[in-house]
Amino acid sequence: MADKRVDELLESMTAAEKAGQMTQYFYFSAPPGKDQQPKAVEKALERGGAGSLLYVYDPAEINRLQRQAIEGSAHGIPALFAYDVIHGLRTILPVPIAMAASWDPEIIERGQAIAGREARAVGIHWTFAPMVDIARDPRWGRIIEGAGEDPVLGAAVAAAQVRGFQSAGIIAGPKHFGGYGAALGGRDYDEVNLSDYELWNVYFPPFRAAVEAGAGNIMTAYMDLNGVPATASRWLFTEVLRDTWGFDGFVVTDANAVRSLVVHGFARDFPDAAARALAAGVDMEMASEDPANDHLPEAVDSAALDVSVRRILDAKARLGLFDEPYVDEARARRILDDPAHREVAREAARRSAVLLRNEGDLLPLDPAALGTIAVLGPLADSKRDTLGPWVFDADVDETVTVLDGIRRAVGDRVRVEYATGVPVVQRLVPSMFDGDGSNVQADPPGFDPDTEFDRAVAVAAAADIAVIVVGEWQNMVGETASRSSLDLPGRQLDLLQAVVATGTPTVALIMNGRPLDLRWAAENVPAILDIWYPGTQGGDAVADLLFGAVSPAGRLPFTWPRTIGQIPMIHSHTRSHDPDNQSRRYWNEESTPLFPFGHGLGYGRISYHDLTVDQPSVALDGTVTVTVQVTNDADRETPEVVQLYLHQRHGGASRPMRELKAFRRVVIPPKTTLPVRFPIGPAERRYWHPISRAQVLDPSTFDLYVGGSSTATLTTTFEVTA
Repeated sequence: MADKRVDELLESMTAAEKAGQMTQYFYFSAPPGKDQQPKAVEKALERGGAGSLLYVYDPAEINRLQRQAIEGSAHGIPALFAYDVIHGLRTILPVPIAMAASWDPEIIERGQAIAGREARAVGIHWTFAPMVDIARDPRWGRIIEGAGEDPVLGAAVAAAQVRGFQSAGIIAGPKHFGGYGAALGGRDYDEVNLSDYELWNVYFPPFRAAVEAGAGNIMTAYMDLNGVPATASRWLFTEVLRDTWGFDGFVVTDANAVRSLVVHGFARDFPDAAARALAAGVDMEMASEDPANDHLPEAVDSAALDVSVRRILDAKARLGLFDEPYVDEARARRILDDPAHREVAREAARRSAVLLRNEGDLLPLDPAALGTIAVLGPLADSKRDTLGPWVFDADVDETVTVLDGIRRAVGDRVRVEYATGVPVVQRLVPSMFDGDGSNVQADPPGFDPDTEFDRAVAVAAAADIAVIVVGEWQNMVGETASRSSLDLPGRQLDLLQAVVATGTPTVALIMNGRPLDLRWAAENVPAILDIWYPGTQGGDAVADLLFGAVSPAGRLPFTWPRTIGQIPMIHSHTRSHDPDNQSRRYWNEESTPLFPFGHGLGYGRISYHDLTVDQPSVALDGTVTVTVQVTNDADRETPEVVQLYLHQRHGGASRPMRELKAFRRVVIPPKTTLPVRFPIGPAERRYWHPISRAQVLDPSTFDLYVGGSSTATLTTTFEVTA
């Protein structure tokens, strides 16, 4: 029935109406007298000239606009409503890089299912997420939106997010295809130059995993990829995405990316830009105003639009919009207020935190042994920063800060003293998301930096334990938030050093979306816990971790460099002719990371032993089963992320020293040994070869490493024969 309905619509639509279905408009409410853009969009909607709107999230407003689309146009075609539901709508989860740090596809899927459920309840049909771009340069602000440096972890996280979103009945839109995370110098939007070897082996796998998980949409990237704007690349969107991977959904551009083909110096004018994007395989243009797709009727034959329009109408039919286009506004309120959603957010924040250092087992803290806790730093009590960037419809007032969480956990048993210590640091150039400034933390009236600094140090000196929150404010990372430095902004390092100098045992909590320069802290602060931007329930989750209700089990999804001069730094590098000096590539300091990829500590005592392979040799198409015994010698249950890395010793190309090939998050009871098994077959050994330009398998000797990070020392080998 849906196919017949789509056929009939296509037969009756004009070229202009088809081009309208291929256009998505930004729609922002505006005050009287400044509503020209919304009025223009509504007129387009009524004449069938807008197939989709984005940035509308009020259910009543969505219903009003949907009626205009259906009742005001000739064909009654409903509109798709889209939104950036990146890590939650009303219930805010930890930021995506934090969710990746959980190494836990199950909690990632559950989290995005909740985000999708809230979105669909208010009338949103489609999210511009997940972002699955591999990021290996932490200067790039959008590292926070992805899963880090590794294609295997990235693929698992991408697929889990797609499953979560689409289980709730919204379209997932993985972005930005392709290579966007490799922007020159880490500068957002700048050109990307990547070899095909890197694209196929590193940057493409998360996109392919998202497609195989059933993603209904793919978004283009803004930038030039190897000299051609990605939005106009037929190779990307037709040859790779559709012909090779079998993608059958629709492709949307990033904001104004068709018009930008003219700005790039690629297209002659807007008609040329629209025609070339269409020819590349783009189905819908995201436009703030004056879409280039308005020129499609003059640029191409009407029949040339049918394939793209069919894809868009099919998506609307699969969502049931032709039959049930409107939102139940009362139900939306109930779903947004569901307390079960907050519980999942709290659990996600618990599983995402990474314990970087814990000298002398300072953590977990015992409230019974404490009289006073000093909580320090402006980020410790900033509700907006606790949520992180890419948040638009959260109830900020319900956010639990670190200070809130600690106070709630200890109650009246322990005195909690708070001091900000240092002023809020503002960006030199405001973020595109700062708006009127209400989105940004500010110092209280009458704030005196020197007096407050001294007060914070005094509070720390008088306490039994100091918990200091340092990091970046949320508008310092994300889109248009690249940095040329990884230093802690402002005087945060000064405060940290002064607090440690008091002699009070100190715990540093890092609020961040990328690695920061923690060289001094890694040598002088006994306990460091990376809490990321932990979301709506972040403070309660942090308290659970600090006081030992749960053990940290997050693991780093990127290599943490010592300094910005080391980047990019990855675990999966190839072996040079001088491997013995790998750690001495720089003469002025070690060439090793501050913390390796996959690193993370817990409160248990975990050991790995008895690594075995079920057969010493297999054929090219064969599979070995790897088994490792993992023991928890502690008196408490402990989660652990078991990681397997592979190295191919010889073959048709130089292969990385270690590549992550499998991982599993397990929970080990106290005083228990658990066997963990991994199959390693052709899928784990296959790679794209730069000469044959195809996926290949090589006969070789393979080294296996299994442990708790990319520096695992437990190893064995197996052979693959021709």
